[in-house]
Amino acid sequence: MISRPNKHCTVELQALPPRIGQVRRIVSAQLRYWNLDPLIDPAALCVTELLTNVHQHAEPDKRCTVEIDLVLDRLTVSVRDHDPRLPRLADADDGSTHGRGLALIAAVSDSWGVQERHDGGKVVWFSLPVPERAAGGRQTRDDRTTVTLEQPAPALPPLEEPAFEQPAVLDRSPVRSTVPG
Repeated sequence: MISRPNKHCTVELQALPPRIGQVRRIVSAQLRYWNLDPLIDPAALCVTELLTNVHQHAEPDKRCTVEIDLVLDRLTVSVRDHDPRLPRLADADDGSTHGRGLALIAAVSDSWGVQERHDGGKVVWFSLPVPERAAGGRQTRDDRTTVTLEQPAPALPPLEEPAFEQPAVLDRSPVRSTVPG
């Protein structure tokens, strides 16, 4: 008997910095919804690294799909893009600010890998074991979620002056109703 049904979430996006932050929040919210709070930080970190790689390296476009799959006691997150070049784990120089993403994913995840696709693209994935505490959670129906982020994020004008001159003060005085009754 299967005690935990399959769960799946798909997010389609263009891997631009504002979208990467949105997907990180979507992954976190989805895992919280599935009662997998202990996996939020490692999954969000690893998916951010994979999407940053798409943003920095993928050609001809930055379109990609993130899939989150929960099957029994394993969470697998994959990022599919259209670039046929496969990433490789490299030794980064001590002074380098790049080249550590896959090593970080290898260190944080239970396993990871790359798979070529028949359409010329690739899928880079990682998996995390579901902690015992979360695996015994309540049984729910199969969940399938799809999110598409179509429009590019609008560019915000730079701030010419600080947004806040002094810290905001929260007014904790009771609210009084003007409605009789």
